[in-house]
Amino acid sequence: MLALLAACSPGGAEDSSDPAAPSTDGVASPGAPTATDGYASPAARPKPVPLRAGEKRLTLTMPAEYTPSAPTGVGTDDYRCFLLDPGLARDGYLTGTNVLPGNPDVVHHVILFRVSPDQVAAAERKDASEPGEGWTCFGGTGLAGDFTNLDDANWLGAWAPGGKESVTRPGYGVDLPRGSQIIMQVHYNLLAGDSPDASSAQIRVAPHNAGLTPLHTFLMPAPVELPCRPGHDSSPLCDRDAAVADVKARFGDGPGSTNDLLYFLCGGKPQPSPVTSCTRRVLQPTTILGVAGHMHLLGRSIRIETNPGTPQARTILDIPVWDFDNQGAKPIPPVHLDPADTVKVTCRHVQWLRDELPAFEGQEERYVVWGEGTTDEMCLGILQVAFG
Repeated sequence: MLALLAACSPGGAEDSSDPAAPSTDGVASPGAPTATDGYASPAARPKPVPLRAGEKRLTLTMPAEYTPSAPTGVGTDDYRCFLLDPGLARDGYLTGTNVLPGNPDVVHHVILFRVSPDQVAAAERKDASEPGEGWTCFGGTGLAGDFTNLDDANWLGAWAPGGKESVTRPGYGVDLPRGSQIIMQVHYNLLAGDSPDASSAQIRVAPHNAGLTPLHTFLMPAPVELPCRPGHDSSPLCDRDAAVADVKARFGDGPGSTNDLLYFLCGGKPQPSPVTSCTRRVLQPTTILGVAGHMHLLGRSIRIETNPGTPQARTILDIPVWDFDNQGAKPIPPVHLDPADTVKVTCRHVQWLRDELPAFEGQEERYVVWGEGTTDEMCLGILQVAFG
């Protein structure tokens, strides 16, 4: 999932007037993005969104370059988590995120996760458990409690091709207690090479006395069950069990088990189909303020609806022709839901795109299930919500 104002140290020092942490001289640190920040020229960089009253901007950069590799020894993907310390001395609100991919050729997507103060020590131990920068983290951060509450995930923001700075609407922000840190999970696509990367994350912070309404992230994953095409089904991986075993071999049993766990969340049983969906009931009064979808290269369309099949039905996201290079979140007019109301995500994937896209050249035909890799698939709705 750009370049904004002056970069500061990788430890999270802020603009000199930031109320949440000590001031610095604002000089870019070693390992900070290059002058073009991954863009062909400075003129190609998206312009920064102006700061609002009370907001300050922080730039958090990996302290050293990381060279990606397949951590299990097989596959063409590396998920790596990097712990970034914004140095928050006081409580605040996060009011925007931006990702500066240091090497956009290999950075497939980025997710930013909040680390609460009581989890920082565990994150530091995780960071120290592996040599080099960061740690392997297929599926999540690897910390206890990852995704145990999809209605209120620790997800702060994401970047994928086409993504730009994400800014909350006025009056809203994500609670960010002092001492919180951020995990930047980077998905490296080794099909594009294995050259080093030093990416950065930028966050906007407003003081806690701004009285903002807290925002939360509501995640809506759905299964993927895309069978091989007739006439293209001779590969051993066209068998679903073999395909799931392959995902587990590449990413580990935990992330590889997502395919089965999604049926506990969504109900039903695996059925081969290009179209899959998941319907969830809302458990508390919820107002949807923004929406995004995420799929990979075989995605063809995605739709998110509220209360489908009722007189109150409303479509809040409809992308009839999916473009992997345009995955930015979209603000929407507020949609209020009460307990027992429903939200549904529906995705369509197609195998014929294998014949069109260079990423699949030389790749074995397979039954496609939920997987972390560039040539695997996902079906994910992402809602920015307020409760109450």
